[in-house]
Amino acid sequence: MTQPWRLASGGVIDRSHPLAFEYDGTRYEGYAGDTLASALLANGVHLVGRSFKYHRPRGVYSAGAEEPGPLVQLARGARSEPNTRATMLELYEGLVASSQNCWPSVRFDAGAIADVMSPLLPAGFYYKTFMWPPTWWLRYEHVIRHAAGMGRAPDAPDPDHYEHQYAHCDVLVIGGGPAGLAAARAAARAGARVIVCQQSARHGGSLLGTDATIGDRRASDWVDETLAELAARPDVALLSRTTAFGYYDGNLVGALERVTDHLPAAPVDLPRQRMWMIRAKAVVLASGAIERGVAYANNDLPGTMLAGAAFTYARRYGVRLGTRAVVFTNNDVAYAAALALSESGVAIEAHVDARSESRLVGATRTTWRWSGAWGRTGSS
Repeated sequence: MTQPWRLASGGVIDRSHPLAFEYDGTRYEGYAGDTLASALLANGVHLVGRSFKYHRPRGVYSAGAEEPGPLVQLARGARSEPNTRATMLELYEGLVASSQNCWPSVRFDAGAIADVMSPLLPAGFYYKTFMWPPTWWLRYEHVIRHAAGMGRAPDAPDPDHYEHQYAHCDVLVIGGGPAGLAAARAAARAGARVIVCQQSARHGGSLLGTDATIGDRRASDWVDETLAELAARPDVALLSRTTAFGYYDGNLVGALERVTDHLPAAPVDLPRQRMWMIRAKAVVLASGAIERGVAYANNDLPGTMLAGAAFTYARRYGVRLGTRAVVFTNNDVAYAAALALSESGVAIEAHVDARSESRLVGATRTTWRWSGAWGRTGSS
């Protein structure tokens, strides 16, 4: 098993710990620290799903919880779970997942005929179409219900158990990136009881896999030192793999901790997931921002990816995303993504900046062409 699109070095994955997994009946290999999405991209798998209504092809679009595309069916039997985001699914040995909402396969999907017939299937057409003739409804209802939905719920009793936990603190920090860790450290040094919720397995957020510095130290060293300081304090709780999903009256926050979802076999004394209800005197929202994509024709098809996601896969996971790329931006952030892509071996065919002037390179044209290094080599 090989990973033809994995970079020879880089990333924060553990290359000494390979993990075998199965997707759509084919065995692949990734590394500890991968998500299912990054492992599939490292193996050159870009078509990972179909859209709900028209069954249009779907690829990896982001690197986080905002992912709309690769919703997969996880595992088999009683532990099967539909609509799992591949970008949030931590890779483990023996993971089994499959594409959903397609037949007979994601590449050759009979349901894609709906995309061809889309002019005849506008939004809301079914509300009137399936009302007549009234006596026929029971004849074709089962066909419609069979086609509806995305994945399939398991039909056997759930073998796992779950817990709920109530907690109180002075400061609840949502997000374990640089801003969240700095806020948690400041609150802890002031004597506050602190809880930090981080949705991924590792704290560090946007600093993971980068060469950034904080003061005169490497950012990775700053993260490690800050985490060590927080972990040593008895009034600080660091919750990894924990997603805060609801903010209610009175500073009540609901959070879901995935306790053993990342393990091939959960220990009998641990729950699969734990539901937290946290009441805090103050809440710090340090969860970052969700990047907004650019609207253009067919931007829902595989091959379109958010610039921040491209940066993450190249830097954090050490994945080469393709051979050529066009980068579009209206801010400075995408330049870091373009540089990461270029350094990973992706040829930047064009970098389009919607602004009249770029502060980074002094370009005055809206569209200009790269040679793969910083600098303008000709306008397009």
